[in-house]
Amino acid sequence: MGIGQVIALGKAAVFFDRDGVLNHAVVREGKPYPPKDLSEFEIVDRAREDLLLLKEKGFVLVVVTNQPDIARGTQTQREVDAMNELLRRELPLDDVLVCPHDTNDRCNCRKPSPGLLHSAAGRHGLDLQKSFLIGDRWRDIDAGHAAGCTTILIDCGYQEHGPIKEPALRVRSLGEAVTFITSRKLARAAAN
Repeated sequence: MGIGQVIALGKAAVFFDRDGVLNHAVVREGKPYPPKDLSEFEIVDRAREDLLLLKEKGFVLVVVTNQPDIARGTQTQREVDAMNELLRRELPLDDVLVCPHDTNDRCNCRKPSPGLLHSAAGRHGLDLQKSFLIGDRWRDIDAGHAAGCTTILIDCGYQEHGPIKEPALRVRSLGEAVTFITSRKLARAAAN
């Protein structure tokens, strides 16, 4: 069996950006920022219920998040780890992958590069072509496209440019994104 055949047999995942998708981003002057610490960290309403629906459908659930404030020295690794640990306790996640680099570091894990998604695929035996990415920024959508995922943008109306390629769907909430994914999964199952 070749590599392409092994990948085709992989599991489907839903990738989530963290800030603005699973927890509220801090928006200043139309631009999103991560919470500075646990005092600002608030998980979005119904996130647990939405993710449980995805788990019931058999998806692997993975957070892929850029946290450049670590490299910039404006946030500590400990603060980021504490927020990610809270997500792990409250939500049925399989993994949380973090890029701690800034743009100038030119790493392959900082979205819009697809490095975090490729890393997750290797760790969990995922088929990226069967997977989805939910994000709230252009970097997320571009990373999802680069990895071959179906992309969903939670459109928060940020004052920044959009993705290079349009997402498969624009929604206003995590719940809408989950409804789209679960209805596609049901349609695929019925077709097989």
